[in-house]
Amino acid sequence: MKLNEEEQAMLAGELGEPKRWALDHMLKVGAMFDAADLVPVSQAHMMADPESLGDAGVGFMEELAAHPAEDRRVAVPMITDPRGVDLERYRPLGQTEEMADLERRFIAACSAMAILMTNTCINYQTIMPPVQGEHVAFGDTGVVIYCNSVLGAYSNFEGGPSALAAGLTGRTPRYGLHLPANRRATKRFTVRHQPGELTDWGVLGAVIGKLSGSYWEVPVVEGLEQVPTSDEVKHFGAAMASYGSTPLFHLVGITPEAPSLAAVGGEGLEAIEVSEQDLSALRSSFGAKGDKVDVVVFAAPQLSLVEMQQVADLCAGRKIHADTALIACTSPSIYYEAQRLGLVETIETAGGRVLEGTCFYNQYAREIGEANGWTRLLSNSAKIVNILGGYGYKPALASMEHCVASACAGEIV
Repeated sequence: MKLNEEEQAMLAGELGEPKRWALDHMLKVGAMFDAADLVPVSQAHMMADPESLGDAGVGFMEELAAHPAEDRRVAVPMITDPRGVDLERYRPLGQTEEMADLERRFIAACSAMAILMTNTCINYQTIMPPVQGEHVAFGDTGVVIYCNSVLGAYSNFEGGPSALAAGLTGRTPRYGLHLPANRRATKRFTVRHQPGELTDWGVLGAVIGKLSGSYWEVPVVEGLEQVPTSDEVKHFGAAMASYGSTPLFHLVGITPEAPSLAAVGGEGLEAIEVSEQDLSALRSSFGAKGDKVDVVVFAAPQLSLVEMQQVADLCAGRKIHADTALIACTSPSIYYEAQRLGLVETIETAGGRVLEGTCFYNQYAREIGEANGWTRLLSNSAKIVNILGGYGYKPALASMEHCVASACAGEIV
């Protein structure tokens, strides 16, 4: 790979050991993907919950943080994905002091490196959305697909170490979606059945993700009769990335790179129709009416302020069933606003819990389920029901309205 003088100095250790490690890591990733050089990035976003890191990963972060301040400080603004432990509210969930201590150690190491502990997977709604053509190094799959597709920024799925290396160096290998040629459509989908509420958008994204089937496929979607809201397209993209590892999609006449089908090279592609039967088949693979519900979860992605208001409105004047838990996860900045506006109080008065800076599936979901005896889980997120089947849960999918009604009834209504 071609390196400039500053990058060569990093690799030689002249700018400190953390940057030497980071540049060396970038070279290894770049070599794997045949990158010609490194591309400067303006910001980085790191997935690194303690459940994934373990003691060894946290220890590695602490080693980097022990270097002199000028060597360990990140080179570009760097933010974090949701945490694995809400340190104000973890005990009632059954999380242990060992889990909390691991989280505290990680936070201290990140803070020493000037990493901003934003603890969110919706930074595009809350922190600093990138703009069209901006090169970034983002980790969370829902973040990447939204920023690539809806905002027109350039990012690959960065693993935790790669996002950290990008933050320390301000660079990432120039491969994949940093190359305009790889952003052209490779599969064309036609939608006939229009999505309605958030879950409908998630189901549509999941079906297209499954049909795409590869990180390297770029779906272009035509036939939508409405422009989705930020929350609708958030659920659409997060589900597509979960079911298909997809990092980029185009919506004809809606997303910035696809003013027309021809603009993304989709005219010559054979159209694949997404039918109502396809959508129904995906929904039917989960729990059904009358099934007991142990826990209702609103997460993956974290809730926007608008979603928090919607949940609060549905909870107002109602009581969650004694045998069912309701959990809503949001970012710290949204939590503050929701608390100020009385939304948190409304949800908690009904018997629900609002968690700050976490997202259910990456906060020791298996251990929480075992501690509370939860197996039957209901959510309006197509992403989370896809993930949690591997964590010992029996997941079911429903609209936000039916999720709250089911939480009050103790069974799927």
